[in-house]
Amino acid sequence: MQGITSRKRGRPRGSSSEGGGTVQALDRGLMILNALAKEGEATLTELSMKVGLPASSVHRLLMTLEKHGFSDFHDESQHWTIGVEAFRVGSTFLQRAKVVEAGREVMRALLDETGETVNIAIADQGDVVFVSQVETHQPIRAFFRLGTRGHMHASGIGKALMAEMSKDEVEQLLVRKGLPEFTPTEERTRGMRCVASAIYNEFGEAIAGVSVSGPTVRMTDNEVARIWPKVQNAAAQITELMGGRRKP
Repeated sequence: MQGITSRKRGRPRGSSSEGGGTVQALDRGLMILNALAKEGEATLTELSMKVGLPASSVHRLLMTLEKHGFSDFHDESQHWTIGVEAFRVGSTFLQRAKVVEAGREVMRALLDETGETVNIAIADQGDVVFVSQVETHQPIRAFFRLGTRGHMHASGIGKALMAEMSKDEVEQLLVRKGLPEFTPTEERTRGMRCVASAIYNEFGEAIAGVSVSGPTVRMTDNEVARIWPKVQNAAAQITELMGGRRKP
């Protein structure tokens, strides 16, 4: 968990070390992806004409996109299409938007019931990514910047998601991500406590979680016992609003 800090100003829009404000190769690659998305499928020549670039340049960009799974080439038809990785990235965005929209009012109600900060995070490539937050007005509070990515084993939501995985899935995750020790108890921040529960999609898969976090001076054992069923109920409400279900 991060403390509250003043926001640093990023590079102004339009400013770039390359002088033009964009990276040309990335700009062209995204043009090609957009063209493929609109056309569904296209030959190299058709794409070259569509984006106004030489066929040799388009081919190099398509090969790079294919290497990363964002485009596919079909030998029989000689057509290029959008790759599965583009679908995964797009699905992650839709999943995030769906969870955030469904959870908005539930999170506010949970804040009112518990008096502590409420977070929603999604699972992404073995990490948890925080996508929505409702902050308490208490002077000492848990805080995550939206978009913060963290290890599952050091997060309440991450632990809730790992609890829904098979033994093999957990082992593979730990091999890939490791178990970095942030504090003596492997939690992210000393002196903070979190209660979390998983959120499920329509297939009964745990894809996100909702949590209540606060300092240990307020999150006593008795308070955790009071908060826990409220967090479970909030997770169940968000799951239902998303059209999800928990496997029996």
